[in-house]
Amino acid sequence: MSRLAATFDRLGREGRTALVPFVTAGDPEPAVTVPLLHAMVGAGADVIELGVPFSDPMAEGPAIQRACERALAHGMNLDRVLQMVAEFRRDDPDTPVVVMGYLNPIEVRGCDRFAAAAAAAGVDGVITVDLPPEEAGDYTAALTGAGLDPVFLLAPTSGDARIRRVCAASRGFVYYVSLRGVTGAAHLDLAEVRSRVGHIRGLCRLPVGVGFGISGPEAAAAVGTFADAVIVGSAIVKRVGELADRPAEIAPAVARFVGGLRQALDGVPAEAGRA
Repeated sequence: MSRLAATFDRLGREGRTALVPFVTAGDPEPAVTVPLLHAMVGAGADVIELGVPFSDPMAEGPAIQRACERALAHGMNLDRVLQMVAEFRRDDPDTPVVVMGYLNPIEVRGCDRFAAAAAAAGVDGVITVDLPPEEAGDYTAALTGAGLDPVFLLAPTSGDARIRRVCAASRGFVYYVSLRGVTGAAHLDLAEVRSRVGHIRGLCRLPVGVGFGISGPEAAAAVGTFADAVIVGSAIVKRVGELADRPAEIAPAVARFVGGLRQALDGVPAEAGRA
């Protein structure tokens, strides 16, 4: 059983929702990232989502776009991201790490070489935003062959056939994009998200994580009543950006925010029927 599967299995038995914070690797400077990952785990994160900086992040809003720019200015690339995961793993052998990025850096390296390097570094899952499952045969085979979980995205507009295809191609969990737009967008319609997650769960045996538009403890607690995982990115990345000129303050500030999310999630009971 992979670390992701084991984590969701344990949390499901405990009746708890996974908290998955996202940060961009190397933002605002490389020395910040690994201590920040440990701080988030210490504050209650169950899974880490680590963004690979990319020059054309089409799914990202302004906060994560700027984070990518800051990280790339320090020479961050895919190899350095994997080195950070390996450094994190030296002190944390248990917390799952999912890397999120775009296909181009993986294609340049080659799927098989990337999968082997990611597994050796201690990566557990990979989200490749711009790769649909219809075109991911070799990629998925390379990841699963290396013991990694490919995680694909579902949208509010995904039909039943698409949901089944994405769930069949994914392992670990599926990522439901909770709104139409980019990361950091507002206007989260909780009733719609709840309905869609319930529908997805009827077609999919994997845990369902919900991301995009979750900006604070109140929204996290609301989504946490029906989702298996709450994924929070832009709200954290904004805090990192606000402290970019005071890097020593980043880990404590983010840990306080993540701790507040954890408390909110643990204080609200899950709805009946959640996996």
